[in-house]
Amino acid sequence: MTTEVKKQGFRWKLRYTILTIIWSGWLFSFLDRMVISISLPFIGQDFNLDATTQGAILSAFFAGYALFQIPGGMLADRFGFRKVMALAIAWWSIFTSITGFVASYPLMLFCRFVFGVGEGCFPAASWKAIATYFPRSERGRATSIQSSVNTLGPAVASLVAAGIIALYGWRTVFIVLGIPGLLIAIAIWIYFRDNPAEHPSMTKEELAELAEDTVDVKANEKPNTGMSFKEFMKKPILWQMVLIWFLFDITFWGYVSWLPSYLMKVRGFSLIKTGITGSIPFFVGTIGTLVGGYLSDRTKGQRKWIYIPNALIASFFLYMTYTVPSANMAVVYQSVSAFFMFLAMAAFWGLVMDTIPPHIMGSSSGTVNFGGQVAGFISPFVMGYLIDKSGGSFDTAFIFLIIAMVASIFVALTVQKQGSTASNG
Repeated sequence: MTTEVKKQGFRWKLRYTILTIIWSGWLFSFLDRMVISISLPFIGQDFNLDATTQGAILSAFFAGYALFQIPGGMLADRFGFRKVMALAIAWWSIFTSITGFVASYPLMLFCRFVFGVGEGCFPAASWKAIATYFPRSERGRATSIQSSVNTLGPAVASLVAAGIIALYGWRTVFIVLGIPGLLIAIAIWIYFRDNPAEHPSMTKEELAELAEDTVDVKANEKPNTGMSFKEFMKKPILWQMVLIWFLFDITFWGYVSWLPSYLMKVRGFSLIKTGITGSIPFFVGTIGTLVGGYLSDRTKGQRKWIYIPNALIASFFLYMTYTVPSANMAVVYQSVSAFFMFLAMAAFWGLVMDTIPPHIMGSSSGTVNFGGQVAGFISPFVMGYLIDKSGGSFDTAFIFLIIAMVASIFVALTVQKQGSTASNG
């Protein structure tokens, strides 16, 4: 059988199509949430808002997003990822378009909160889909490909939003971006199946790969096989992952949310130049994410040793970003920092996917992501407050981000080898 596969060469498999559609959903989830960062200076101008109240708009999304991470995962485990993903995308796409019609600050806060509720149900369901369709040996790479939208999303959003805002204003960009998500929701509803064996395009070869993977898990990690979510919540590694992701996302969401404002206000870039240069670190970060996924699958049980040094390097170049006098060098340092930051992120999610049993992937990964989105709620608001208190300087805000990243490294050092997850705790 192995010889036949080698002779045939590469063949497109059903799981690659599944991943492509999931990737598209993630891309628009980031586009829909990230255009707010480019639009923020103009929203602030229209509504006469200072940095702290602008930060509250960013945080309102994360309040809803964080609140529904765990419920979204539990719904995916109970009713299947297909329904949850399709309904979640349709929900947030509608509220993306509605954002373009909002006429007051309180309504903007409400709209961004409800928008976050829809997006909050999506992540855990998508990870459950990957865990269902991909054998364990490929989950790190599959997750890194999916996670590439964490960088591509902000990059594309920066370019698209800057162009549309320059031509038509900030409201139009939200109205337009709500439409593609509805098409992706329809595709998921029609094409996906919760059970791979029931999918009309599933081949015997792919089912055999999944069955072989299940046999390996039962042989090597028997204590984990029938573990319930309640039992897994007693494992230290779950809470270590929650804390690592919380601290990492303090840095990530602070970095992503305030980068456009930093380039315009501190470095003096125009809107168009901000759109172009602001996208560069995220395109570079996309490469880092894919490299991280590849390296993560190569190391498997020691994924934390991919995370730790790369997170440390990212912290150093983040420090260089705000201290360098040259605006162009600041973009270079941002890009280097992004490469290592997102390489570390891919390694982290390889750890998550490799540690959590697939049958509780929705609930457990939703718990991990909840930690990150609590950080997303806190970080933009705190950064806005620090910027106001510093008289418009971003220095203290950058120090806040660096401290959080370094703290995540210390937590990662306490993580035990993944293979021992079943017997520890």
